[in-house]
Amino acid sequence: MLPLDVLKALASERRLRILEWLKDPAAHFPPQADGDLERDGVCSISIAEKLGVSQPTAAEHLKVLAHAGLIEGKRIRQWAFYRRNERRIEEVRRAFAADW
Repeated sequence: MLPLDVLKALASERRLRILEWLKDPAAHFPPQADGDLERDGVCSISIAEKLGVSQPTAAEHLKVLAHAGLIEGKRIRQWAFYRRNERRIEEVRRAFAADW
């Protein structure tokens, strides 16, 4: 059985889009002044812009994904960067397969 926080995180089309974009950040986001897209993750401001939402709205989506363990955050200077937690995503995939 999957925890409720994972189900909540996956219940939003916007959060699913974020996960998809973070799978291949170089294909979906421009180069960043701070932080490597692959190693450090994508700046939350870039994610908000791509989603077409305010920074607080994007931050709430990112918080839900992080609480479920699907993404990991990292601070570089005053910015927050996010990347996928592939180990946790694989655990969730296996749990879905086992439940079916």
